[in-house]
Amino acid sequence: MTSRDLTLVLGGTGKTGRRVVQRLTGRGLRVRIGSRSGGVPFDWADRATWAPALDGVHAVYVAYYPDLAAPGAPETIGAFAELAVESGAGRLVLLSGRGEDEALACERTLAASGADWTVLRASWFAQNFSESYLLDPVVSGEVVLPAGEVREPFVDAGDIADVAASVLTEDGHGGRTYELTGPRLLTFAEAVAAIGQAAGRDIAYVPVPVDTYARALAAEGVPDEVTGLLTYLFTTVLDGRNAHLGDGVQQVLGRPARDFSDYANDTAATGIWTSKDAI
Repeated sequence: MTSRDLTLVLGGTGKTGRRVVQRLTGRGLRVRIGSRSGGVPFDWADRATWAPALDGVHAVYVAYYPDLAAPGAPETIGAFAELAVESGAGRLVLLSGRGEDEALACERTLAASGADWTVLRASWFAQNFSESYLLDPVVSGEVVLPAGEVREPFVDAGDIADVAASVLTEDGHGGRTYELTGPRLLTFAEAVAAIGQAAGRDIAYVPVPVDTYARALAAEGVPDEVTGLLTYLFTTVLDGRNAHLGDGVQQVLGRPARDFSDYANDTAATGIWTSKDAI
């Protein structure tokens, strides 16, 4: 019988997952990175990879790809959770989204599995501006989005990882849902302005109608399913329903959430937002 001292981190090379891995290994804990290229491969689309990845695992950080809003996500999350519980990996920590009916359905299937579950409902990642699809627009000096004037409490991926590492390794979080947000609300225009100030550059924010945004994505060759997901997020999740703060970071860590300006200043110092024309 394999000893169960491993933590499986799904999406272990992604924005939150790789940070969770760093936090856990920094505590001297054994971690298995769940990815298609991992030493023990894991693929959400290939259920034959699930059981080997769960071997010897006692806890799992569940980050679903491509998104909990994708078709079939609740069924897939439920099936994985049931297999995890059957295999002995009973502690499951789900990275979820705020204000998404599909994410709520995934949360329900997780709870129905009988797992010792915890849900981390996160707001929009600050790191989307530096480690995702918004990086190139920031570098180019023009961010075009259909976000309007709705305010979002951008959360730092490092805070999510700190919370996840604590919940994965400490008792007392079973059956809890934590709302993870930053400490203040910002429009996307204000966030882009903060990035420009930190980077010492003029970066424009250009609001556009969602159909214009979708056509531009299609013209760039973005796959239809990705375009659909992004337009869904901007039209549904950013309709004002999430324009309020959560205190999950404070609840779990006993400290305030990291401010967006701290993220912007630290990220700008790496030079990642420097215009290619200036290099």
